[in-house]
Amino acid sequence: MNRTRTVTWQDPKDGLSDAMSLTGVEWLRAMADGNAPAPPLALLLGFRLTDIQEGRVTVSVDPAEYHCNPFSVAHGGLASAIFDSALGCAVQSLLPPATAAPTMQLQINYLRPITVETGTLSCIGEVIHLGKRSAVAEGRLMDRDGKLYAQGTGTFALRSVAGQGDA
Repeated sequence: MNRTRTVTWQDPKDGLSDAMSLTGVEWLRAMADGNAPAPPLALLLGFRLTDIQEGRVTVSVDPAEYHCNPFSVAHGGLASAIFDSALGCAVQSLLPPATAAPTMQLQINYLRPITVETGTLSCIGEVIHLGKRSAVAEGRLMDRDGKLYAQGTGTFALRSVAGQGDA
């Protein structure tokens, strides 16, 4: 039987002025509160910012049928995307206005399969190094009971994006 999923989002460029004027943690909180546009990918995958602290961010998702591969197991890209989001947001939470942290490297160790029956998963990302040009964060993907599904680390470039929202 065919299924349908409809996703609605705002143009991500609508939030660039916020990114230029707010610190990283302020910008993340504005997105979580609905006062700045969420990234379209987060809406497409069903990600939610559920805890935002300086240097530590939690992103949650409820695995769904649309995340699954033909074997009814969530595609590894779901875990990869949530790690990229949680770790990147943890770094972003420490940055000044008009600074971005694009991903340079992401390493994930998958420990057990994710299915629709798994229930809500939370990826907790924490910064373990913040330098002048790069940052490193690590994270854990766990269910409500604290069972570990994956572990990951990421390296992020730090760069100014000043002037990119002016066009």
